[in-house]
Amino acid sequence: MKKGDLLYQGKAKSVYKTDDPSLYIMEFRNDTSAFDGAKKASLDRKGEVNNRINAYVMEKLAAEGIPVHLKSMLDANNSLVMKLDMIPVECVVRNRAAGSLCRRLGIKEGQALVPPTYELFLKNDELHDPFINDSHALTFGWATEAQLAEMKAQTLKVNTVLSRMFDAAGMTLVDYKLEFGVSEGRIYLGDEFSPDGCRIWDKATGEKMDKDRFRQDLGNVIEFYLEVGKRLGVPL
Repeated sequence: MKKGDLLYQGKAKSVYKTDDPSLYIMEFRNDTSAFDGAKKASLDRKGEVNNRINAYVMEKLAAEGIPVHLKSMLDANNSLVMKLDMIPVECVVRNRAAGSLCRRLGIKEGQALVPPTYELFLKNDELHDPFINDSHALTFGWATEAQLAEMKAQTLKVNTVLSRMFDAAGMTLVDYKLEFGVSEGRIYLGDEFSPDGCRIWDKATGEKMDKDRFRQDLGNVIEFYLEVGKRLGVPL
C-alpha cells in the first residue's frame, strides 16, 4: 500500500490517502508538542515507538470486541487504518486525579477516583479543547444521542481492559483520551493510543512515564516510552 496525497497533518501525525478510498495511511512522526503547540521538539524514535505501542494496544482492544480503525502496521512509522468520519468529541476517563481535573476542582494529584470519571471535550485546538457535556454535543450537532451512548460504553470497556493490562505490567493507567469515528453507520475507535494521549505512572514509585515528562521538563521522554512498551510486551 503506497501513500497518496497528504490529507491531514496534525501536531505529531500525518494522514495520507491511498489507492483504496476506504483506507488511509497514518504516519507517526517524531514531532512532539505541548500546551497547544507552544512547546515543540523532535524526539528521535518517538514516531516509531508510538506507532508500535498503538498497534499493540489496538490489537488487544480488537481481541476484546472493541471496533478499532487499525488494519495493520505497515512499517516502523506507518499504519494502515480505515477511513472514518471523525466525531469532534474527545472522551476522557480518569482513574486518578491529574492535570486539568486538579486545576479545575482543586483535587490533589494522585487521588483515586472511584468510580472513574468520564468527561467530554470538544476537539478544537483554537478553543483549547474546551470541556463540554452531552447537551452541548446534541445541540450543536457534534454527535447524536446514540453515538454518545456508544462512545461512553466503548470508552469504559477500554478502561476495564487497559487498566487490567497496565496493572499487570506494573503501571497505573491514570487517565487517557479516545476519539471515535463513523464508517457505514458504525462507531470505531480512531486516532491512537500511546503515551502521548494518556498518563501512565509506575505503580510502585509513582514516576511519570508519559508525555508529562516532556510537558514538565522531566527528561528521558523516549526512554520512558520505551519502558512502557517493554513492560506491555510490545516488540520494539
